[in-house]
Amino acid sequence: MLSDKMSKNLNEHIVYELYSGHLYLSMAAACASMNLDGFSNFFIVQEQEERYHAMRFFHYINDKGGDVKITGLDHPETEFKNIEEILEKSLHHEQEVTRRINLLMAQAKDENDFATQDFLQWFVREQVEEEATLDTLLNKVKLVNGEGQGILMLDDQVGQRQFTPPAESE
Repeated sequence: MLSDKMSKNLNEHIVYELYSGHLYLSMAAACASMNLDGFSNFFIVQEQEERYHAMRFFHYINDKGGDVKITGLDHPETEFKNIEEILEKSLHHEQEVTRRINLLMAQAKDENDFATQDFLQWFVREQVEEEATLDTLLNKVKLVNGEGQGILMLDDQVGQRQFTPPAESE
């Protein structure tokens, strides 16, 4: 059984994961308008991952006998200057997600909620990967000054990305 406080905070995190998906769709649209279809695909896949994350929380709360409560979402930013700004903002966003996951983990430890700690550990590992991917991509965009042949090659590279849900044992 989840504590009321843990249930509330896990529900709030579902909403934040859904907001993350909306933000990434907004970024995908901005990339498409810049004719960066590969980066648009990258952020569409990011959105799919965020929805998957939200559903993991959804099922966990239900499995623990809690009530899932989805509240309203904030509107994501829609105006971006260039791909470098988009990647910077997406990296900062993932850093905020990491901060929130860490707060949930700290709460689970304080409550001796070992099941929730185990559940959250997957997200701790996931955030290391998310931040590293975006940091690397941002640094590559900076290396090519966000333009020319280099940006087109990066666009082609990230356009190959596909969403693959993790195995259930993960």
